[in-house]
Amino acid sequence: MKALNVKSSLAELNKIRAFLHAHLSVLSVSENEYYIIELSLLEICVNIIRYAYANDQGEIHLRSWTDANKFYLEISDEGIPFDPREVNDPDLEKIISNGQKGGFGIFLTRKLMDGFEYKRENDQNILTIYKTLSAASSG
Repeated sequence: MKALNVKSSLAELNKIRAFLHAHLSVLSVSENEYYIIELSLLEICVNIIRYAYANDQGEIHLRSWTDANKFYLEISDEGIPFDPREVNDPDLEKIISNGQKGGFGIFLTRKLMDGFEYKRENDQNILTIYKTLSAASSG
């Protein structure tokens, strides 16, 4: 298991990318799997940075691990309670026709990852996502 704590700041995104790269590079994941996992993690972290701490700066806690052929990421924060499972999928036709930006992060993560679980525990939002890796990647 690997862990990283960062400030909830856009300036920390490179540390988050490096953390993910350090773990995934030893697993030899496909380029597609890497992109899906990175996109999902960054979408979640940007949402935390923008919304979790109501204009203050807090922390984002990351943990990653593998189990069998699955790669797990746990993302937690002490921000305002927010259950992403309660967010409805966006109306894509309406968004495209109106040119709306944003609102896709949770939707993308739910669609791209194979597991999406949330709990509120000890005043923390804890989101766990996982991706089943291809047979060649599970090494």
